Amino acid sequence: MCGRFVQLTPPAALAALFGVDPALSPLPNVPARYNAAPTQDLMVVRRNPETGRRHLDLLRWGLVPSFAKGPSGGASLINARSETVADKPTFRAAWRARRRCIVPADAFYEWKAVDKWRQPFVISRADGSPMSFAGLWDGWKDPGTGQWLRTFTILTCPATERLRPLHERMPVILPDTDISAWLEGEEGAALMRSYPGEGLRLTPVSTDVNSVRNEGPNLVEPLPPDEAAAAAALLAPSAV
Repeated sequence: MCGRFVQLTPPAALAALFGVDPALSPLPNVPARYNAAPTQDLMVVRRNPETGRRHLDLLRWGLVPSFAKGPSGGASLINARSETVADKPTFRAAWRARRRCIVPADAFYEWKAVDKWRQPFVISRADGSPMSFAGLWDGWKDPGTGQWLRTFTILTCPATERLRPLHERMPVILPDTDISAWLEGEEGAALMRSYPGEGLRLTPVSTDVNSVRNEGPNLVEPLPPDEAAAAAALLAPSAV
């Protein structure tokens, strides 16, 4: 599951990381997102099927399939299960057309539910590098205006043992060596697997992130030591 994530790395740095040429593909002007949420326009790396070039574009989070009657349903299609993405009608056309993309993320959030209270954790790569979420994108044409709306969804897979205390699902995080194969390769199914738990860092953070209205660097700052220890105790001893 991925319902909230972080996009802090500047567009120019992402372009260099993912092989996007700014001279051929203008970069988006977008603020840092500490609390990226569904229906927001966020940075996505795509491959142009005609030129073969990679682009860094702003797409709306929540997939609206090309056959949809309207865009409202996209808010509920922020994730797609990797096990069924090739068969579910909502995602099947995008999958078969290989409209695969990468969603850069500096981290994502998950919550540990305790009765009616939820403790958030921010999850990032242990080496501090941006993560590459495997995604699908699609285009929907408004029959009234003729304008195109381009949207994306993030693929999920079973969570590793380390992340399972938080949620049974996790985003498909592509190793750096799989990026080209995901964007340009013929076969993508074999790439949708769980990222090793030891390669990720879990940090308990403030419940301020629970509201999508909140933004800012304080959302990813670790809790004070005593509060962090209490939050860590909610998980298995080896989880943090």
